[in-house]
Amino acid sequence: MVRRTSTGMMRIAIAGAGGFATILAQQLSQSAHALLVLSTREHPEFEEYDCQVAVVNYHDVEDLRFTLQGVDLVISTISGPEQINLIDAARRARVRRFVPSEFEGAISHRPTQTGTTAAAGGGSDGGGGGGSDPLDNGSSTARDLLQQWSQSRSFPMRSTVFSCGVFYERFAPGGLQAYNMGTGTTGVGATAAWRLQGQGSYLVDLGSGAGDIPAADARGRPVHLVLTSAFDVARYVAAAVEMGIDNWPAEFRVLGARLTTQGLVRVFEEVRGFHFQVNARPYTEIVSWLQYFEENNEQEKWYFMQHLLQTANGRYTFGNANLNDMVDFQPVGFREWLREVWGQAQ
Repeated sequence: MVRRTSTGMMRIAIAGAGGFATILAQQLSQSAHALLVLSTREHPEFEEYDCQVAVVNYHDVEDLRFTLQGVDLVISTISGPEQINLIDAARRARVRRFVPSEFEGAISHRPTQTGTTAAAGGGSDGGGGGGSDPLDNGSSTARDLLQQWSQSRSFPMRSTVFSCGVFYERFAPGGLQAYNMGTGTTGVGATAAWRLQGQGSYLVDLGSGAGDIPAADARGRPVHLVLTSAFDVARYVAAAVEMGIDNWPAEFRVLGARLTTQGLVRVFEEVRGFHFQVNARPYTEIVSWLQYFEENNEQEKWYFMQHLLQTANGRYTFGNANLNDMVDFQPVGFREWLREVWGQAQ
């Protein structure tokens, strides 16, 4: 059951108007809280969720501050410089809590060094720290800024990350792009899913049954990853809001499934009903190809291989899902979800 704390009606702002912002609005609109969507243009489709839409300029901090007056909670689905400005404006507007656009693996499993060789030394236990991340896109800067403002003497603005691993929707027909997620350099996907918006752009294409997976981590152990439907992540966020935002931890972890990369392919084959042609690449081979693509400036192939390396290094996995046990619903299972979006095996 949800562990409730005393909470009245709040004003909640969702920054961004893409697919995940829409899913969040659908879930949060079922509560008694007032919803505000921040967007760079009009979005009349949000009216059906009883949301107010404010057209904002993310490069004008004062405009953002004015818009956020009276808001208790900001949930960001944008990233990069726009999110940095949003954080600054939220602090000035005395927003109580900020949820950054960090809907991927656990924070502690991000790389601690930059570059091909450094990333290759991570190991699947991950490792936090303040170093650079080749897939960062301003993510660590945002978290550092939030940490700084949480210690302010005049007004500490708290923050919470919702870690959920890999969105199920990456493996849907059309990929994340079909849900209007991960289609640009801002919004959900600008960190973990950046350049992974299309069908088959991450690991395996379920349409053709072809792809590449890491066979093992740097120590020869199986590679695990956590997966959760974006719709269930929104349900978890909404449930956490009903608990009251004042006592949230720095990180909520949720999951729908946890599988090895080999187990993932077996599920794909079971649901689709045919044998997949998947290359299980050794760790050293991934590192070698990554160096080759970097040296030859083959960006798209470099990003694909970088995500394989990040997966092998445990970026998208974790053990304890601390929010799962606090709610009274079960997330949709991965097999069930796959059958729903791809249909029964032929």
